[in-house]
Amino acid sequence: MRAHALMERLGLTEDELCRVLGADPLSILSGQADADPRLAILLDLTGEALERVGPDVLRLWARREPQHGHLLAGDFAAFEDDLAALLERGLTISSDPDGARRARRP
Repeated sequence: MRAHALMERLGLTEDELCRVLGADPLSILSGQADADPRLAILLDLTGEALERVGPDVLRLWARREPQHGHLLAGDFAAFEDDLAALLERGLTISSDPDGARRARRP
């Protein structure tokens, strides 16, 4: 089932997957959601990232903001931009979200 593959790829819960696809759990379990064009788009969008950064990094990245919020809100254009940034810059982790900004100030 392709929907399950997306769930695993991005580390989504079942509820989150249903929200992203706008589907009920039965549609996911029965495979009906596999025909949803959003699913094909998301699998395509995340395919290159999966190959370049690996499954663990992709799952970790997908759980962080703002991309997690963009995905759950169905803002796939913003999610695509987030993916492009991941591929360009890689995963950056900071315990202080403003730390990098402060470190660059003269």
